[in-house]
Amino acid sequence: MNASFWSGKSVLVTGHTGFMGGWLSFALARAGARVTGYALSPPTNPSFFDAVDLAGDVASIEADIRDLSRLSTAMREAAPEIVFHLAAQPLVRAAHYEPVETFAVNVMGTVNVLEAMRGCRNLRAAVMVTTDKVYANREWDWGYREEDRLGAHEPYGGSKAAAELAVESYRSYFPDAGIASVRAGNVIGGGDWAAERLVPDAVRAFARGKPLILRRPDAVRPFQHVLDPVHGMALLAERLADSPSTWTGAWNFGPDEREAATVETVACDLAKLWDESTVVRAERETGPAEAKLLTLSSAKAKSKLGWKPRWSLGRALSETATWYKSFLSHEAMRDVTARQIAAFQGAN
Repeated sequence: MNASFWSGKSVLVTGHTGFMGGWLSFALARAGARVTGYALSPPTNPSFFDAVDLAGDVASIEADIRDLSRLSTAMREAAPEIVFHLAAQPLVRAAHYEPVETFAVNVMGTVNVLEAMRGCRNLRAAVMVTTDKVYANREWDWGYREEDRLGAHEPYGGSKAAAELAVESYRSYFPDAGIASVRAGNVIGGGDWAAERLVPDAVRAFARGKPLILRRPDAVRPFQHVLDPVHGMALLAERLADSPSTWTGAWNFGPDEREAATVETVACDLAKLWDESTVVRAERETGPAEAKLLTLSSAKAKSKLGWKPRWSLGRALSETATWYKSFLSHEAMRDVTARQIAAFQGAN
């Protein structure tokens, strides 16, 4: 991150107690930003938030984004120049079982954040994070672009596509601030303990000496280390603050398309990094429908923002395994995380 830009900046991050929001908040604080976090308590135990003692770096407010009055008060008091919205119901399979909750959090929660931002006189930029699953997935062999049609066949993607429409409809209310949405690929890295996600499921199995059972081994996804989209969001916010009309709109941040990999490939590669005796077993599961093939095109971010993924999938998996092994060995995770950020910043 550009410390000369972020130093002293007032920033509000929703979802700071989550995985990606935690990494973003930690990096912002290290760059000198004054970060206010707004979210429910950490969704898992353990959590990235607790592992790196993030409460010592941010002004943490534990509240629900569906509470517009509380959110508006927090927004006014923080007086942010930059807002990052990441708070969400983020799990695809959970959305099948709780669709009403998912739409309430992901759609009306986003509307509430946008509405609360209208009371911020100092606002210069807002980055609203959705997902790569907002696109009407046609199982194409090429990556989806920002201008491709939105749509979904399941509640999670549908709720995020609807959130994108909310962002678009509110843009005219912010003539002096840049408002952008970010669609990131499948994000991996240390500190994610969510249920029914590949890497956390793998770590739980490996740590217990149990085989990892794969539900959809042949599904292809754009896996990337969390620091790549965090870098993209920060860079986008810097540009939005300097020239709102130029950088507003939707942006994809994903790995190089040739790096898209099957679930089985990622699981087996992670298993080798963990322990040669680790077992991965594919057992095709019947259950809620999930896309088989999904990739993103980040051509716009590369050509216009000058952003590119810095870590290959192999490096991303290696750093992820290192983080979790360090955690299980009771190392100082603030130091481990800081070292990974420094290594990422030094990458070409």
